[in-house]
Amino acid sequence: MIDQQIEIPTKDGSTTTFITHPERGGPFPVIIFYMDAPAIREELRDMARRLGTSGYYVMLPNLYYRSGVMEIGPVPPDPNAPERKRMYELMNSINIPLIMDDTRALLAYAEGQAAANTRLVGTVGYCMSGRYAINAATHFADRVKAAASIYGTHLATEESNSPHLAASKTKAELYFACAETDIYAPQEIIDKVKAAMEGAKAEVEIYPGTHHGFAFPKRPVYHRDAAERHWERLLALYRRNLV
Repeated sequence: MIDQQIEIPTKDGSTTTFITHPERGGPFPVIIFYMDAPAIREELRDMARRLGTSGYYVMLPNLYYRSGVMEIGPVPPDPNAPERKRMYELMNSINIPLIMDDTRALLAYAEGQAAANTRLVGTVGYCMSGRYAINAATHFADRVKAAASIYGTHLATEESNSPHLAASKTKAELYFACAETDIYAPQEIIDKVKAAMEGAKAEVEIYPGTHHGFAFPKRPVYHRDAAERHWERLLALYRRNLV
């Protein structure tokens, strides 16, 4: 595997991006891996590497670069902890239009890389970034062939770019993995997404016995069986569509 961390220029500066891909056999379909709210950390880099070993050119960008932040360190569960308040400030400092601008910059960079095939693009977003992964499929419909939201938030809003409205705007296959217990995506929201995806090339799956964050090995809510199931679903999604 080849790992590198580089600065990719954007409209608003540059985003430090971790890239990983196999040494041989390219060019590889591109996977854009959108981070969750606690920001870049080795846990996410390891997950990116796992995707890369399956034959993909994986890009993990820092989405908080506009605030001059890369890694924020451990976030205590106490809602009043300064670290958690800072995380929410950072999370609320970005939005779909900004991250779509960043996605455009990431794809522009990848176009110049011999190891990357930007005609075949998949996305995945965890937590706050589920909506970004799904929106990439609607904003870059000619390239993004598969998009996955893993316990995503803000899945059904009143905005025109709400993820639950994405099916009519893209031909990409969409996948929503939802925790059974998730205050950020309760059952009524999941039901709304399911209803909107009926008849579309999409799946909304609830993972029994899980809580928000179940796929992250370093989280107390980590659920090994569910995490492995999410990898199975994710890789199958990409195998079906990035060919």
